[in-house]
Amino acid sequence: MLPVVPLAHAHDKPKGNIPDKPFKIGHMTFFTGPAAVLGEPSYKGHLFAAEEINARGGLLGRRKIEILKADEAAGTDANVKELRRMKLSEKIDLFTGVISSGNTPALGPVAEELRALTIFTDGCTDILFDKAVPNPHYIFRITNIQSADGATCALAVAMTWPDVKKIAHIHPDYSYGRNAFDHFSVIMKKLMPHTQVVSEGWPKLGTTDFASHITNAIAAKPDLLVSSVWGGDYVAFYKQARRYGMFDKMKLASTIAFGVAPHAIGNDHPEGAIAGVHSNYHFSYPPGNRWPLNASFVEKYHTRWKEYPNFQSEGAYMTLYMLKAAVEKANKLMGGWPDDDAIISQLEGMMMAGPAGYLYIRPDNHQAYKDAVTGFSKNVPEYPFPILDPNRIITIPIRNITAPPGWQKPQPTSPYTSTYTWIEETWPAVKA
Repeated sequence: MLPVVPLAHAHDKPKGNIPDKPFKIGHMTFFTGPAAVLGEPSYKGHLFAAEEINARGGLLGRRKIEILKADEAAGTDANVKELRRMKLSEKIDLFTGVISSGNTPALGPVAEELRALTIFTDGCTDILFDKAVPNPHYIFRITNIQSADGATCALAVAMTWPDVKKIAHIHPDYSYGRNAFDHFSVIMKKLMPHTQVVSEGWPKLGTTDFASHITNAIAAKPDLLVSSVWGGDYVAFYKQARRYGMFDKMKLASTIAFGVAPHAIGNDHPEGAIAGVHSNYHFSYPPGNRWPLNASFVEKYHTRWKEYPNFQSEGAYMTLYMLKAAVEKANKLMGGWPDDDAIISQLEGMMMAGPAGYLYIRPDNHQAYKDAVTGFSKNVPEYPFPILDPNRIITIPIRNITAPPGWQKPQPTSPYTSTYTWIEETWPAVKA
């Protein structure tokens, strides 16, 4: 049985001498631009955990956490330079954060080169561990992988609307959108082979005008629109789509609509849409009467920030508590302040109970996994914004939609992921 580490604040008296030198963390996320509706909650979750840990003396009761911020909106090349600066000049002890799946494949190899202990809170592309860093040592990632989003959305559609025949797609034209399209499509081919794609729209990331993509999709007369547009882009998209009456003409399934800060979605959002949350966390689930860890986290976070957490908040919060647990376990084994290799050895294979449920870090690929969650948009009296309908939550064991350990890595020239080929080669097809 895997060891389960509870999310707790208390720790035993550390063994040996512990320096009181601050533990420096570089946290990179979007503080500006449309992606800030994901980036700001990431920083708030990170800062909130640091404040809690520091209030109890810091890591091992001695080392206070000190945070250096960096804006991911500067672009990939600038982000790589900033990681180098933080490690070489600022001497950070941990690098964390990162939202965009376009950035982690560039930052991961650099972190390995610099021997910089890194826990990405997002940047979810499968490519990071499938291709960019297939044998990681220093880097880990907390969020569910990108393929889980497309797969979860597809399964939700198959379970809910099996009679859908014509599908339109609107996705951001970069790695997240392309992979969401691929993983949704490969499952459709298996489970709903009678469907056909009648329209594809590929807006650039950060666009503000979706009119042509909306009108093209409407003209194709689909039964269903599937979208992986995210962050502030998604908010702009759905508001523009409403003006065209789009959601009166077709159903909507999104991989990450409710991934933004909850208050960023208005109560004008179409009800009954499949509203993905990056396949792992919405503040309203698991409910407090079934999972007190979530109720406590949501209450404390809301008290601190006067808003509700999203999956980025929870992931960044868990990042520091998993680090804390690894440091404490390594100290018990070896005494004194553990070096990076000792911390890494304790992160590998760790399972921790957190607000979203159980989070497990696979030792072979340093990827953390939660069971997948999605649901349906609903306005409720308790909140001034829609949440996932508590009576229609869909949960999927992550092992059912993720390539297992040992599955072949894709060739460097392949556009597909391990999970894609695993689904394509092993899932039985349903007859049309």
